[in-house]
Amino acid sequence: MIADKVFLEIFNNRIQAAVEEMANVVLRTGFTAFVKETGDFGTYLLSPEGETFGSPLDTGYNLSLGIPAATAIRAIDHWQEGDMVICNDPYTTGGMVTHLPDIHLLKPYFHDGRIIAFGLCFVHSSDVGGKVPGSVSPSAYDIHMEGIRIAPVKLYEAGRLNEQVLRLLLDNSRIPEQNLGDLKALMAALNRGEQRLKELIVRYGAQQVEQGIENLLEYAELKARTIIQDIPDGSYDFWDYLEKGPGGYPIRLRCRMTITGTDIHLDFSGTDPQVRASFNIPTHNQQGHYMLVPALIRYFRTLDPTIPWNSGMVRMVRNYAPPASVLNPEPLAAVGARAATFIRVMDVITGALSQAQSSKVPAAGAGQACIVMMAMTDASDGKSKVGVIQPVCGGSGARPMKDGIDGMDFAVGHLRNIPAETVEAEMPVLIEQYGLRADSAGAGKFRGGSGIDLRVRILSPDTVMTARNMERMEFQPWGRLGGGVGEHGEAILNEGRPDERNLGRIDELLLQPGDTVTFLSQGGGGYGSPYERDPALVLNDVQKGLLSVEQARECYGVVINGNTIDEVFTRLLRVGLHNNGEAFSFGEARTEFETLWTDEMQLAVNAALSSYPLALRDYLKRQTMAEAERMVAAGHPVSPSAVPGIMEELRGGIGLR
Repeated sequence: MIADKVFLEIFNNRIQAAVEEMANVVLRTGFTAFVKETGDFGTYLLSPEGETFGSPLDTGYNLSLGIPAATAIRAIDHWQEGDMVICNDPYTTGGMVTHLPDIHLLKPYFHDGRIIAFGLCFVHSSDVGGKVPGSVSPSAYDIHMEGIRIAPVKLYEAGRLNEQVLRLLLDNSRIPEQNLGDLKALMAALNRGEQRLKELIVRYGAQQVEQGIENLLEYAELKARTIIQDIPDGSYDFWDYLEKGPGGYPIRLRCRMTITGTDIHLDFSGTDPQVRASFNIPTHNQQGHYMLVPALIRYFRTLDPTIPWNSGMVRMVRNYAPPASVLNPEPLAAVGARAATFIRVMDVITGALSQAQSSKVPAAGAGQACIVMMAMTDASDGKSKVGVIQPVCGGSGARPMKDGIDGMDFAVGHLRNIPAETVEAEMPVLIEQYGLRADSAGAGKFRGGSGIDLRVRILSPDTVMTARNMERMEFQPWGRLGGGVGEHGEAILNEGRPDERNLGRIDELLLQPGDTVTFLSQGGGGYGSPYERDPALVLNDVQKGLLSVEQARECYGVVINGNTIDEVFTRLLRVGLHNNGEAFSFGEARTEFETLWTDEMQLAVNAALSSYPLALRDYLKRQTMAEAERMVAAGHPVSPSAVPGIMEELRGGIGLR
């Protein structure tokens, strides 16, 4: 029961200020570019039970609501003042950590011998070992290939540093000095959070602070429930894909979102089994897990910016991710590229929600956060270097009342770009092009955001490039209510030269001096009929270089001569053009794929797989889909009911039991 709303508002502002200050400590003192420039870190305050009651909005990684910290807290038998726990293992932390580069520190805040709260923070380390620089490879097939694993262990015990634990981490990294610098930044942030909480206890007393923590969570829950009550009750199905999974087949994520009063249930039945690749998310089916709910909490916060940014917003969310699925894998599946998956989960939830609230939810954005990293020995000083070149995102989806945002997708809005000057100062590369990609935005009454055009020239021999989380290279960002799809992504080696070639998705690429790699990221999907777009806005995009004259005519029916609109020809052309107004525009590649692989067919494959041992499922999925496609190509139709028989014959044919 919230008794003193005036105190609650003051307390909320003080908590928000404390976590923002903690985040700024990390931002200003971190060592790696991925921390001090891109901002991939987080600083949070947790209740003694592990709920997030304080999380920054302005600085760092704000997808923090629903962090399941209780398992990591319980992993320590005896907490003492001055303790600080370090961990990065998804499986022993119960899904608090979701891949190994996220190094977490957890510190208890005591008052009179008992824990009042915890401080939690993490940095995304640019390297924690593993088979590739940066520690994230889509093709890794178990977690042992992804770097060092650290279960919750005390880095500091009662204020005393455990040197052996620290050395264990640093000795297994390609960048020990930088990792140490980032760790010290986290320690400083946790100490600052402790200082600010103690000041609140001195000012208000421990009892009122504890009550304030619970009331903040309760208030956020109440305000979120008020928003959910306006969503029509019902069940809404949607699915989307990650591309080029094992065997080249897409990985499907499927959700049935059910609204009942002020409760939300997310049922991910029909999502593909865990894969022999690193796209799995180890949620442990924790309720309201922070990798499953970002689309919902952003929806709540958009409609009501006054909601306190804490885990109370997800108390009413229940979810089911089938065991041994991509969203709930068994140990010890690879998980490094799980960011690609959680971004697609956001698209899936957005698609489901948009069926219930079409006038409030945007089209699909670029759907990727491609982190381009390089490792080399710098010829100028002989030092080995590993670093992030750029997070390559893309345009956001168009909104029901406004264009999408150029160069940045809502799903990854916490990531900041790295200035070209900083990249070139720290790494032996040259940024030759960094701007917006022309003709990439999905057409619509409101167009999608434009993608990114980035070209990097290599200056050092034997440079290794990785580019994790490249997605939507085939299946395009979808449009809404007549809006067109955004352009798919591309990566090109030595563009414009005789040896130019399309790279597709990059895992690990060896480059030499003079080589260039060009990244062309996706535009967001459009919203509404393109033929209803104001021709003056079309002309403006042409003048900015975001749209060609040819695309203005083809996609929008707007004829442009020089710097003016030919109003007569535009009017005549638009009279003969008609938009189908379909609810979702998915593009040719996905439409062609789903000609055979309908929802019913894919559900049949997953249902049949469930009767086989986990070790066979990914293999049998690939083989069954390949056999079905061969049968159809030979003129033999395949129905969902035929799938179990095909699968059993394949299993028997290779002697598997």
